[in-house]
Formats: sequence, structure tokens, C-alpha cells
Amino acid sequence: MDENVQRYLDAVPAERRPLLDRLRALILELYPEAQVVIWFGLLTFRAGTGWVALGFWKGGVSVYTNSPYHIAEFKAEQPKIKTNKASVNLKASEAVPVASLTKVIRHAMEHPHEP
Repeated sequence: MDENVQRYLDAVPAERRPLLDRLRALILELYPEAQVVIWFGLLTFRAGTGWVALGFWKGGVSVYTNSPYHIAEFKAEQPKIKTNKASVNLKASEAVPVASLTKVIRHAMEHPHEP
């Protein structure tokens, strides 16, 4: 494992680590060939020209993409989960909507340049 990635993982607070590990495992299950790097301070998974990234914050972990288009369906399916322009903010204390999140990950990885 890249030492920058390991340093990032080592810095994740214990209460957010299970969520980050679960999301990391989901991404790597979907894209086992993904290159894992630290990009703009985030744990980033690249496959082909697509990417998704994970970042931790006080209450949980965010899943970042490069376009609001990637999370549009998620926002409709999960209106109670906070989102930003192109990211989903998951609280460490709440269940992960795996099916909806899988769609976000697949869309960002497989259609990175759609509007």
C-alpha cells in the first residue's frame, strides 16, 4: 500500500473508521482494479478515467464525485441524507444505503464526463 494512503488511513478517527472501511471495501469490491491514491487530500479511487473519493469529517464520511449528475438519483432516493453539490455526507451513526450508494460509485466511475 502506498505510504501516503496508509498515513491517511492511520489518521482516521476511531469512531469514523468502520464507516470509512466499509465504503472503501464497497468501492474496491466494485472496482478491484482501482488505483488508490491521496488526491487533493482525499482517499481517491481511480478506474479508467473515472474516480470517487472518501473524506472524513466530524460526524462521518463523505463520498465525493466530480459532478452533481452522479448523485442526482441518490438525492431523489435518499432525501434525508445530506448532500452537497457533488458529494454525499454519510453520518457514522446511521445505516449506509448500499444500493443507492453503489449507483453513485458506478456512475462516477463509468460516466465521469457526463454533464
